[in-house]
Amino acid sequence: MQVEAGLVADSHPGQGLTRGIFRAEVLIVLALSLGASGLSSLIRFVGAVTRPGDLKDQAARLNASYAPGRPWLDLAWQLFGITSALVPVALVAYLLMREGAGLRAIGFDRTRPWPDLGRGTLVAAGIGSAGLAFYLVAVAVGFNLTVVPESLPAVWWKFPVLILSAMQNSVLEEVIVVGYLLRRLGQLGWSPTAALMASSVLRGSYHLYQGIGGFIGNVVMGMVFVLLYRRWGRVGPLIVAHTLLDVGAFVGYALLAGHVGWLPTP
Repeated sequence: MQVEAGLVADSHPGQGLTRGIFRAEVLIVLALSLGASGLSSLIRFVGAVTRPGDLKDQAARLNASYAPGRPWLDLAWQLFGITSALVPVALVAYLLMREGAGLRAIGFDRTRPWPDLGRGTLVAAGIGSAGLAFYLVAVAVGFNLTVVPESLPAVWWKFPVLILSAMQNSVLEEVIVVGYLLRRLGQLGWSPTAALMASSVLRGSYHLYQGIGGFIGNVVMGMVFVLLYRRWGRVGPLIVAHTLLDVGAFVGYALLAGHVGWLPTP
């Protein structure tokens, strides 16, 4: 099966699925997931830049407690948040099955676990080091808020929840922003360059709450991921890479914050 511009050769509208249906479908999927996150992130960014003080003196907090002092209730909310965030992925899986393709068409399956793991690990190693350096510079020059990847209490489920959160982020973003979106934009007649820019800017948009640095860094990462997806025809390696990057950020911050001088903290 030939792969071209991130799409399989048989991925054309059919079985009564017109371009109008695909266009409405994309808008609904994004409105229920990362498109809405992008708009929310923009509003948060406007609030940050219009607040007195420098951006680096403000904090963007992830993986915070939902019920401080009540660990079991907190755990229930954490697991609910992780699972409910994956509902759009289930919707995309259904839409691709309705098309007669399924998630295998975008390379989200178990047919090539070791190549996916190896490629994803290499990508994470390259992007992780560059991304950390870029973040530190962005905070230093005032383009970014101080990102707090986790502020969970010191309970037994802290690190498992952080790992599950990293996996959830990865599956949601790579399935929707890369695999699904590129497939649909190709079916809608978008050029490869326009589709690349749309996917990358969307990825940057829902990280804008971190500041200009977060936006730019994720746009660049999005471009790299689109190019790799078009080369490999699979989101599997991208999910592995993204998971490793987020695990490194979440768990690394939990272990290092307050113990090393180079890591920004509020």
